[in-house]
Amino acid sequence: MKKVLVIQTGGTIAMQENPETGTVQPNLENPLFSTIQSLSSLASVIVDDFINLPSPHITPKHMLELAQRIQHKTSSEKLDGVVITHGTDTLEETAYFLDLLLDFPIPVIVTGAMRSSNELGSDGPHNLISAVRTAVSPEAYGKGVLVVFNDEIHTAKNVTKTHSSNIATFQSPQYGPIGIVTKKGVDFHHMPLHRDAFNIEKITKNIGLIKVYTGMTDEHIEAFAATTIDGLVIEAFGQGNVPPTIVPSLEKLISRNIPIVLVSRSYSGVVQDTYGYEGGGNHLKKLGVIFTNGLNGQKARLKLMVALETTSSHEELQRYFMK
Repeated sequence: MKKVLVIQTGGTIAMQENPETGTVQPNLENPLFSTIQSLSSLASVIVDDFINLPSPHITPKHMLELAQRIQHKTSSEKLDGVVITHGTDTLEETAYFLDLLLDFPIPVIVTGAMRSSNELGSDGPHNLISAVRTAVSPEAYGKGVLVVFNDEIHTAKNVTKTHSSNIATFQSPQYGPIGIVTKKGVDFHHMPLHRDAFNIEKITKNIGLIKVYTGMTDEHIEAFAATTIDGLVIEAFGQGNVPPTIVPSLEKLISRNIPIVLVSRSYSGVVQDTYGYEGGGNHLKKLGVIFTNGLNGQKARLKLMVALETTSSHEELQRYFMK
């Protein structure tokens, strides 16, 4: 029988709703315990209670420690798969961070829940079972870190939370899921072609993230510039355009060799150097802004944070972000 490590980090999947107040809070005893016991027919499950935090409390430091823990466990034990339970608010960020660091074929699956364990229609137990089924599937090997939710399998790079409360919240705009989990089995219908792999031991960089809006002035960029910032991600309009009023502040940052990475605030599509007006993509490209290939803002921030631990070369960073 295959051996699967289940690492618990907290989140709604490990919480219960207070029937009197309606608030959802962490539980001292993980409500998934009974579900984990029922997994014995699927795999030999080892449980690791890593942390018990709501996902807004998760930091890149926690993510790095989790990656190092997985690397240690997979090298010291003969594991066939790893499943991580996680809160949904930052689940996509942890999944992508792990995907950047874990360079081995063993399936690593991240899952969670939108409804706490004692709410009607709780989705945590089902998602956990689907995640374990995916982790033991031979077809899951070599596909990087995957997110399994609501019977869909998504890549860590493309998946994002699209709804604040619906159980079908995790979607991959533009690309869709790469597989599904059914009663009969786990079926993949396509796979990612490219993956990044970074070998880092620490996280030291301070990276900002800001979304542009109509009528935006330079005060927010200047506020970032006044801090010990190491890089900045801009969520731009459309194909990669910003208000002209913030361009001088961006130029100042670039002159200080602080990398600026451009993403679109749109769900689908990529940024391109199409428009030549002031603040347009073509203008920003000429200034030295780094373009991305479809990442959202929160993931581009993590990638820049990781990449800057390995290089400060503008050319290398641009190459990393076009993969």
